[in-house]
Amino acid sequence: MHLFTGSSHPALAKALSGELGIPLGKITVKRFSCGECYVKYEESVRGKDVYLLQAPGCSPDESLIELFLMCQAANLGFAKSVHVILPSFPYARQDRVSSPREPISSKLIAHLLEESGADHVITLNLHSDQIQGFFTIPVDVLDARPIFVDYFRKKNLKNPIVVSPDAGGAKQAKIFADALGTDLAIMHKVRSAHNKAEVLEVVGDVAGRMCILYDDMIDTAGSILSAKRALEKRGAHKDVYVAATHPFFSDKAIERLRDAKFKEIVISDSIPVKKGSLRNLTILPIAPLLAKVIGHHERGKSVTEIYK
Repeated sequence: MHLFTGSSHPALAKALSGELGIPLGKITVKRFSCGECYVKYEESVRGKDVYLLQAPGCSPDESLIELFLMCQAANLGFAKSVHVILPSFPYARQDRVSSPREPISSKLIAHLLEESGADHVITLNLHSDQIQGFFTIPVDVLDARPIFVDYFRKKNLKNPIVVSPDAGGAKQAKIFADALGTDLAIMHKVRSAHNKAEVLEVVGDVAGRMCILYDDMIDTAGSILSAKRALEKRGAHKDVYVAATHPFFSDKAIERLRDAKFKEIVISDSIPVKKGSLRNLTILPIAPLLAKVIGHHERGKSVTEIYK
């Protein structure tokens, strides 16, 4: 078993290497002056189970090209199997044709991964379940929820309530709320444009309660900011928490989150975030979960057992 990483998230690669107890494989990833990517394995992968870690954040196109080339190079080097670890799946929000003449981008990414030589994909908290069906190869979709549940249980919040920022995330938010033994509220929002949302209604009584906004990602933070304002109007406790797996933090997200004055913003390290960017930011590590899954896969054990 060999673990290699692209250039997207060296900190996570180092952490995963430590959890697995194996060194990172030697690989050269660089750019030519014209911008084209170059990849070369500096050690033999012949007959090996090769694991490739890449965590596209706000530069998904460059990260994906790197990954495709890494997959193909491993196949051309006679690797026994190629396992792709994608903590955050790029283009996940483009999972259907919502208006005429649009592509289904996440389906295309799935096909390109297969075409480049991936035999197996490990990913975390897909934006929609149907993306798994775009693949013909095995896909392990991991859930970071237990990591967040353990963290918030230890906080012993008084009279908390879990809030889903939209109806689409209500199912996962309900499971999270049940695990914490608390109630669920759901927001109804409309989008006037990409990355712009307005909360029209909140289903559930949030008055006087400590709210935990639970979502799969924070991109520009526009939706999460609108959600906090809606909670304030409905008399929620002044301490509002945010829990999200994928911290894209694009555009003016950092500025918006700073101005929103959340009690705490809790994220995973599925995407690299600069430490110190927010005073009230807590980053939960996913390397132990990834290492467990890889260990179970290598030993032929059920991944589902991890969540029991």
